[in-house]
Amino acid sequence: MRLEPKPAPSLATTLLYPVGAIAVTVLIASLLVLAAGANPLSVFGLVLKGAAGSQFALMETLTRATPLVFTGLAVAVAFRAKLWNIGAEAQLYAGAIVTVVLGTGALPLPAFILLPLIAIFAALAGAMLLLGPAVLKVRFGVDEVVTTLLLNFVMLLFVSMLLEGVLKDPMGLGWPQSQKLIADARLPRIITGRRLHYGFVLALVCAVSVWFVMKKTTLGYEMRAVGHNPEAARFAGMPVNLILIKTALISGGLAALGGFSEVAGLKGNLTLDLSPGFGYSGIVVAMLAMLNPLGVIVAAIFVAGIFVGADAMSRTAGVPSYIANVMVATALLTMVTAIMLTRYRVRWR
Repeated sequence: MRLEPKPAPSLATTLLYPVGAIAVTVLIASLLVLAAGANPLSVFGLVLKGAAGSQFALMETLTRATPLVFTGLAVAVAFRAKLWNIGAEAQLYAGAIVTVVLGTGALPLPAFILLPLIAIFAALAGAMLLLGPAVLKVRFGVDEVVTTLLLNFVMLLFVSMLLEGVLKDPMGLGWPQSQKLIADARLPRIITGRRLHYGFVLALVCAVSVWFVMKKTTLGYEMRAVGHNPEAARFAGMPVNLILIKTALISGGLAALGGFSEVAGLKGNLTLDLSPGFGYSGIVVAMLAMLNPLGVIVAAIFVAGIFVGADAMSRTAGVPSYIANVMVATALLTMVTAIMLTRYRVRWR
């Protein structure tokens, strides 16, 4: 068996394979639900109802999708240039740390100045965190998959040290958590009484901005060219190493905005369990969106809906909510296969 590159695929082919990937995911999940002794149609109906069956459910889904949009964009930007950023989780925590440091009273500024300033510095923190692996890659050829992945664990240990030390809330009754952000450092809620905040609006703005950069600017063209063939891009006179550095800065900054959004918009302080794996889920979101920035919005809402709906379904149907993790993981595997079949055909000797 060997793979042969296909000519430019048709629009129908481009759409058919992802739809097939989702169908296979639903089929596998149905078999697991049957094995658990439940009716798949009933279970999926409960998942849908739990994710979008009411205003409260829909708001919770969009709230859960907000950090996934940021991490999905970070991964999509990096992967488009074949910079394999597996460290969005670490970059998210870097943004969260800066948000807490600057948002607990260190800068006595009004909200309309303080919030953008914190967001900028949070993005810079994430960008600087990914800059190290990017420089190691372009200068010494170090595999960025290893360095970015290991930075996730380093950052978690660093956050744990901070929460047991300089950032620990003296009024927290001994719990490892930071102080609460001041009111001027909090993102307002979109709807009173609901948890959805303006971090979701910021995520949408970032998605549209990234799409514009990727499709309409020279930098976006260079990033796509490097992703397709770095040697050809270098032969054409493009500064490949500099393009990878710029890609890393954008990617790290986007992931860090997810940490800013979670702390300033939802949690209000920093804890070690701030992220249940948003950085890793961002990889799934980016692949489901086929690295399209606008598709990241849809994919993030889809993944968030599965998790939120599965939690509600589990309480009603008695099926473990871990079915959501299986569905998301299966969706990633099937979508990667779909992308491969879109670009290559299988030949049997």
